[in-house]
Amino acid sequence: MRFVRLAVLLFLATAAVPGWTRASDWGGIIPGTTTIEEVKQRYGPPSSEKKDKVENYDTTNLVYEGAKAPAGIGRMTVEVGLLTKDGYRPGLVRAVRIEPRPYIFPVQTIIDGWGMPSAAGDTGGRGTMFYEEGLIVTFDQTGLWAEQMSFTLPQPVPARSGAGTPPAPAAGQPKLVAPPGTPPPAAAQPPSPTRPTP
Repeated sequence: MRFVRLAVLLFLATAAVPGWTRASDWGGIIPGTTTIEEVKQRYGPPSSEKKDKVENYDTTNLVYEGAKAPAGIGRMTVEVGLLTKDGYRPGLVRAVRIEPRPYIFPVQTIIDGWGMPSAAGDTGGRGTMFYEEGLIVTFDQTGLWAEQMSFTLPQPVPARSGAGTPPAPAAGQPKLVAPPGTPPPAAAQPPSPTRPTP
């Protein structure tokens, strides 16, 4: 039942925004816009709150798990503290990472909800989808179910070299390949008298 509710919410969220332009928000949390106070107001106190220092900046990680996590999610981590063009903002959300429960987000649901990825690859033996709008999806070992989804600020995918050939990956970078279960891109078709032309 929770899966059905989650699928309906996902559909409504994507249908309500014509020409979806951003994949970086999750559950009302928008990296670069939402504050730590707004997260706590929406989700309540976290299961744990960890203060840290990243490159000499104070950061905070809010972890929501178990009964405090959103429905269908095993753990949600909200990373707070963002360096902007106007300076460091310690109370601004930098990223949201969710770990869905098993069998919640299959590959096709990701594609239906967020469209075709900007790039796909393999990270540590696991299929990965990259969206320039700010979403990175890592799949389980079967390659069929999302294991982790990270929502961030928009991140450009490195430019491809040559005629559609991806550049050789640098050391430690994912190799760009289609993840298992990703449908091939549709081939261009000539005009047909029985098919309307766009």
